[in-house]
Amino acid sequence: MCPSKLADFKEKCAVVGVYNAPNANILAYYGLFAMQHRGQEASGIAVSNAQKISLYKNNGLVTQVFEPEILANLTGFAAIGHNRYSTAGEDSINECQPIFARYSLGQIAIAHNGNLTNADILRDDLTIQGSIFQSHLDTEVLIHLIAKSQRATLSERIIESIRQIDGAFALVILSRTKMFAIRDPYGLRPLSLGKIENDDGTQGYIVASETSAFDLIGAQFVRDIEPGEMLVFEKSATNPTYKSYHYKAPTPFPCVFEYVYFARPDSVVFSRNVYEVRKNLGKQLAKEHKLKADMVIPVPDSGVAAALGYAKESGIDFELGIIRNHYVGRTFIEPTQQARELKVKLKLNPIAGLIKGRDIIVIDDSLVRGTTSKQIIKILRQAGARKIYLLISAPPTIAPCYYGVDTPEKEQLICASHSLKEVQSFIGADYLGFLSLEGLQKSIESSAVVGKPKQEKLSYCQACFDGCYVDSIYKR
Repeated sequence: MCPSKLADFKEKCAVVGVYNAPNANILAYYGLFAMQHRGQEASGIAVSNAQKISLYKNNGLVTQVFEPEILANLTGFAAIGHNRYSTAGEDSINECQPIFARYSLGQIAIAHNGNLTNADILRDDLTIQGSIFQSHLDTEVLIHLIAKSQRATLSERIIESIRQIDGAFALVILSRTKMFAIRDPYGLRPLSLGKIENDDGTQGYIVASETSAFDLIGAQFVRDIEPGEMLVFEKSATNPTYKSYHYKAPTPFPCVFEYVYFARPDSVVFSRNVYEVRKNLGKQLAKEHKLKADMVIPVPDSGVAAALGYAKESGIDFELGIIRNHYVGRTFIEPTQQARELKVKLKLNPIAGLIKGRDIIVIDDSLVRGTTSKQIIKILRQAGARKIYLLISAPPTIAPCYYGVDTPEKEQLICASHSLKEVQSFIGADYLGFLSLEGLQKSIESSAVVGKPKQEKLSYCQACFDGCYVDSIYKR
């Protein structure tokens, strides 16, 4: 009934950019460290000292890639960095970012979060024109577009190039003297601006996929970079400045799954606190699914905030009934079903003395293939739970994402091809419930706006829940 592989949504990457800081390499390193959750396969940092760009990247976690001596050699006043998530088999160093090139105006490095939906078309055209590609990265298409442009300045070349690309992109671009930060007109992927004060009193800037990167290095959140906006950072006689260009009319449609799963709960994303949104998801879930039970327990760590919200709204006690081992790798890459099931047990262990003979409400953030949920229900049954009600703090996942998220194909999404009762039967729960699409929107809107006096009501990309894509290539 259900595919054998275990899988989950995976965000493909995080980006960070630092400008006018004597320790730009260190700040970029800690920024990437704070966003390690967005990509664990590879990491890279490019640094400029105004004369040249130095780059180091490799497969592995941030702390594994950047040994102290390597980081010490990446000196400069500006830096960009990247954490990458990749699917199995894409482990070549050529697939790591940032990507670097020498071209007619000098040197350039680019880091990209998202996915260019017309990359294949552009790649074919560029190849016919003589371009030679070194990787499968859609980001490399952008480098070629910039290099072949006949515009006089890099800013003009970048604007001309990004007007040719479709899809989702949050970009940081580094030249020898300038840094650029860009979001696509939909604003699908997050990118925020912060400022830092250097020891000599001068001001520096940082941009990052999540504001948790700012918190770690003591930067102050300024605002989100707007959809369709490009910021250009450059030196001046005193403090550095940045200029804002709106290269295309914005049609905001940010990814709702940032709130549901991707972002760290301590981040501000799309001008709202992620933790508050997730608690509100749980509160709304309690209003839509009024159940009686002895306790509410989260699937750690993804379901904690929503479970707290559910417990507060329902009046049912919150308990940490499942303990997570944080030192176990991904489960879905294991070669056999038996090994995958064992890894679920290694990662999640129930407290049998707490849940034995009890009716429990289990809160998780998503249900993709169903296999992981089935294993969680199984281990809770073995621990003696009497009744198990599984609630998901998001709507059913019925469609894949094409905007920079690694998701299964539609036929592998259990809710796309099976009824609620069939899914409930497969996972073995006594009850299965999802948050409604209307409840998802209401939960976001009831969360406070950060950094703006007011914000107009946003529409969010929720293609994974409704199959409606913003890009013309995938629109139905």
